Amino acid sequence: MNVVQAVKFYITKMAEESGPGMKVLLLDKQTTSIISMVYSQSEILQKEVYLFERLDVPGSIEPMKHLKCIVFVRPTKDNVGLLCNEIRNPRYGMYYIYFSNIISKSDIKTIAECDEIEVVREVAEFYGDYLSVSPHLFSLNINGCYQGTQWNPVHLQRSVQGIVSVLLSLKKCPFIRYQSGSDMAKRLADKIREVVTKEEVLFDFRHSEVPPMLLILDRRFDPITPLLTQWTYQAMVHELLTISNNRVNMSHVPGVSKELSEVVLSSEHDEFYAENLYNNYGEIGQTTKELINEFQKKAKSHQKVESIQDMKQFVESYPHFKKMSGTVSKHLMIIGELSNLVGKRNLLEVSEVEQEIACQDQHSHHLQRVRALIGNQKIRNEEAGRLVMLYALKYRRHSSHDISGLVDGLKKRGAPESLYSMVKSVCNFAFQEDTSSSANLVNQEAMVKITKRFFKDLKGVENVYTQHVPALKEVIEDLIRGRLKENVYPFLGNPPAGRRVQDIFVFIVGGITYEESLCVHQLNKSSIHGGARIVAGGTTVHNTESFIDEVSRAMSRGVARSYN
Repeated sequence: MNVVQAVKFYITKMAEESGPGMKVLLLDKQTTSIISMVYSQSEILQKEVYLFERLDVPGSIEPMKHLKCIVFVRPTKDNVGLLCNEIRNPRYGMYYIYFSNIISKSDIKTIAECDEIEVVREVAEFYGDYLSVSPHLFSLNINGCYQGTQWNPVHLQRSVQGIVSVLLSLKKCPFIRYQSGSDMAKRLADKIREVVTKEEVLFDFRHSEVPPMLLILDRRFDPITPLLTQWTYQAMVHELLTISNNRVNMSHVPGVSKELSEVVLSSEHDEFYAENLYNNYGEIGQTTKELINEFQKKAKSHQKVESIQDMKQFVESYPHFKKMSGTVSKHLMIIGELSNLVGKRNLLEVSEVEQEIACQDQHSHHLQRVRALIGNQKIRNEEAGRLVMLYALKYRRHSSHDISGLVDGLKKRGAPESLYSMVKSVCNFAFQEDTSSSANLVNQEAMVKITKRFFKDLKGVENVYTQHVPALKEVIEDLIRGRLKENVYPFLGNPPAGRRVQDIFVFIVGGITYEESLCVHQLNKSSIHGGARIVAGGTTVHNTESFIDEVSRAMSRGVARSYN
């Protein structure tokens, strides 16, 4: 199961079905992002696509009848209206229309009625209605899906469409389980089953011996993971610099060149990134050094162009050399900025305390350490606030907690109200103790054997713990082993005859994280789980900043509780 290959297959098929000849690709805002996640512009050009236009943005009105137009858009009312305008007054010779999801027959009829001069050659559904972040990870780019602890209706519909698209693109019709205690997980499960039932012909795939499983979770079951500082390359970049549709904005870096003001990080097109995105901070320093050494050797060999044979070799190897030069420049800049931010924000010291709070049960020690860091003016307000949130989530039921005292400490150091008020908000956001799902919240010590792994930062200081394991890992392992409790994760409808699972889809309402993506990657690679294949997704891929924003939006409409 590979969501990147699934979307690539559709794009390739579109180009092939339109036949040979020059083509234009007509997209909307969402499908532009969907395609850019899996294809580079140079790869698209190889398929004779020479022009890219947006259906929702006014473009050239000059007719270009020699071009074939491949349309790939979401099946929205707005897009249908814009498409009708386009084919009433066609700019291109012929149109091949592909919708990224299920479209109603009435909309098809509307388009057909507008095609008065018969320029439309094809109308089909190609189910690429999600962002393929990596082979096992997808996102819907939805921020703010909560209204209190209920769905924003628009985002519910989009989530249903996205998950249905993933299932259809991978040709799976799964049994569905959801997190009890979450009305949002239950409602999403119900809506997906409605679509599967209504579109039973589309979902009539060959039955496998072991039926697929879709498990729907709610971010509220584990608010700890999105609050932790990350130390693997991909997760660090997202945490400190933010990855948006495989792009990282570097324009804020002093002295950055124009071509590096925005860089693309894609494991499909960047070999160094693909090999290192799960490596930790210390390992990245070493592999970058090796990359630079390799580049310097090649650069020296290119300086020796003395014969015709040397010239020939230089010309043949130059594209690779130029690409390598760009790779070196890009990653050197990113890693340099990560190192700068780690030092400037004292993240090694902060992260050590975060990990201890998440994984150990030493209240008085943790309270003392958090107090000390709050009083340290070298620590930013954002990191101080995050430590108090983690402490509050872990110890809000402890008889001797001092959450109020820590919040006062944030006020005294000048933290804005929008930050210290989040301490109460994040506690209200988390599943409460009286729900059956709360066992998965923060009791990491009971869940996993704590192993302290150290790694060196770029200066060789062994002082960062990476012992936290997301709650998601245990949930998936229990599902694979047939131990996932049905009262906590009930089936929608009748359960399958056997307990065994092989193809697993996990969707987290409220967003997934790159740390959880790493867990899924490791489980997929593991040989001890009987060949289970897992695809995970979420309404979005969170870093700390986006998660806190998600909680803030949710709780601004939610019911107030107290952590006292």
